[in-house]
Amino acid sequence: MASPDVSQSTPIALGDRVVHYETSSLLDPSLYALSPSEEAFFKAATGIEDDAALKTHVMMVQEKAYKVAPYPCIYGFNFLRLVITRNMVYEDILKIGRERKDAIFLDIGCCFSVDSRKAAADGFPACNIVASDLKQEFLELSHALFNTSKDTYPGHFVAGDVFDPAVLSVEPPSRGVPPSPRPDLSALTSLNPLRGHCSVINASSFFHLFNEERQLHAARALAGLLSSEPGSLICGIHLGAQEAGVWTDNVAGGKFDLFCHSPKSWRAMWDGLFTMGEVKVEASLKTIETMNREIHMLTWSVTRL
Repeated sequence: MASPDVSQSTPIALGDRVVHYETSSLLDPSLYALSPSEEAFFKAATGIEDDAALKTHVMMVQEKAYKVAPYPCIYGFNFLRLVITRNMVYEDILKIGRERKDAIFLDIGCCFSVDSRKAAADGFPACNIVASDLKQEFLELSHALFNTSKDTYPGHFVAGDVFDPAVLSVEPPSRGVPPSPRPDLSALTSLNPLRGHCSVINASSFFHLFNEERQLHAARALAGLLSSEPGSLICGIHLGAQEAGVWTDNVAGGKFDLFCHSPKSWRAMWDGLFTMGEVKVEASLKTIETMNREIHMLTWSVTRL
């Protein structure tokens, strides 16, 4: 299956970075692989039980997405990973969905919203989930991937740039009653009405797309959306490093630089956004192998106390 023509003369924006592809890259079906839990989830979610048919379906969505934006996560099928389930707070997230009335789950930088779809399948009420991505096309492809529609899936989608104040402005963390009533999630056109209302914010494979300054900006903006109710949390998994700094990667014919936080610098950033004693910040680093290379992944959570 061929990808669109992506060359050095066609740089691709990836967060703050521009990926310069040295040659045209063909999508590689051999990279498709599902763990037993992923296979079970996607078969149940799509209604496609046959292995070959499921692979064909996923690759159809992959090809369409790669034409929108040839990101490494699309090329390597990383959008299929149930990343949120690897976070130490996943069971806490599901408990919030079960026990907290009208708890709102925001999936930011969601791509096809796989993480929040998984949470919905595990019991978090889909009607209280908001998934957001820069690319409107990715949100539409979420329906294509999961064989759903606006009529059959009660979750909500908001497209927009989180660095656009009209979509998400920076406000201080909530310290009491939210500044406005709980919004009608079906009517959202930006994330600002969620200020102080989000019980869960998932930000997987998101922060590492931006430089250090913009990661701080995004953290401040998300902190303003978090509910002040104890147990409310922000979490995610993304590229990290033993020591904070710029990391250069080469994948799918592209080369790009990313700023990676260490667990120490990540904890310090979030601690600086809240008053002492307001949150508990956890962060740990794990080395994994993907697409024939080793990378460090930072797993983290910020929980209101």
